[in-house]
Amino acid sequence: MPCPALPDGFDFTDPDLLQDRVPLPEFAQLRQTEPVRWIAQRPRVSGFDDAGYWAVTRHEDVKYVSTHPELYSSHLNTAVIRFNERISRDQIEVQRMIMLNMDPPEHTRVRQIVQRGFTPRAIRSLEDALRERAHSIVGTALEQAGPDGAFDFVTNVAAELPLQAIAELIGVPQEDRSKIFDWSNKMAAYDDPEYAITEEIGAEAALEIVSYAMNLAAARKECPAKDIVSQLVAAEDEGNLSGDEFGFFVILLAVAGNETTRNAITHGMHAFLTHPDQWELYKSERPGTAAEEIVRWATPVVSFQRTATQDTELGGAKIKRGDRVGLFYSSANHDPEVFENPGAFDITRDPNPHLGFGGGGPHFCLGKSLAVLEIDLIFHAIADAMPDLRLAADPRRLRSAWLNGVKEMRVTAG
Repeated sequence: MPCPALPDGFDFTDPDLLQDRVPLPEFAQLRQTEPVRWIAQRPRVSGFDDAGYWAVTRHEDVKYVSTHPELYSSHLNTAVIRFNERISRDQIEVQRMIMLNMDPPEHTRVRQIVQRGFTPRAIRSLEDALRERAHSIVGTALEQAGPDGAFDFVTNVAAELPLQAIAELIGVPQEDRSKIFDWSNKMAAYDDPEYAITEEIGAEAALEIVSYAMNLAAARKECPAKDIVSQLVAAEDEGNLSGDEFGFFVILLAVAGNETTRNAITHGMHAFLTHPDQWELYKSERPGTAAEEIVRWATPVVSFQRTATQDTELGGAKIKRGDRVGLFYSSANHDPEVFENPGAFDITRDPNPHLGFGGGGPHFCLGKSLAVLEIDLIFHAIADAMPDLRLAADPRRLRSAWLNGVKEMRVTAG
């Protein structure tokens, strides 16, 4: 099999690369020629003491790794594929307390508890309130637009519903949602110099979230209410979460639930505005398949990683125990072996077995139903109130090693 013609030193987790674009052409090369490829890195560039990672680019291989946690661990090196050279190993170790970075059986125990808040009944109970909030968010964005009708779609629309949904879900007062927004931004944007976020500031933001959540948990233990927090923490000795476990769960919600849905909505709007035929189709027919295609197209998390627990083989590559393995969801979601014409944005695509919510297995996204609901509700509201929305400037992308993020997207209504 011929080697792909990647430039020397090419790294799929280079934050400068991802600030510019998602490397879809390079992913296509690897899928065709070397679907599991060793990517060498300068030591310590990623916050790990190894020489690089294996890039897994095919849909079937990403699914295989995701569904075999006994072979590929989330716990050993966490799921975040790249930190920078300034982060200490101790800071990485602390992140193992987040459910995303656990392996069974501990992951199973925690997930069985927290999924109480994500049952179909629990999500349905939020729908009416979130529908009202979606229409209110869009209406407020219109009211606050400049004289020319211009505003930032990310801050005024995309960021708001995920924040309000999390606040609604766990009983955070709506007036505190800006705190969650600020803390989650600081945790996720440490690679972007525009925000001047150091590891220390990011760690402080994480501590702020944990402290806030622990105080919320303590209040519910003292005085239970009819909300998810009480269900998760009010009776710790009956298999519920401890205060600190709840704190780390809220960190997961703040980043995995907030940042990802915000970016899916932003990329989805950009896709509609650059594919006007799809926007016209959406406005007239509102297909129920649209949210899934938006997530496939956006793939807000470009990659997570696992660490091999033993010598194994994948896609023809010999992987050694301790090797890190990068699961590139952006590549898997453009695999032509799975998706017909994957480069097309098609909101009627069905079936759509994308991996935007993970590749299955124990870490399949717990909040998928909530995220799909949020995306559906906000685009219904946008289509109703801003049918003639236009792109005013190219999106400004986040500098990140693993998030497909957008910092700003100027649009014009009407």
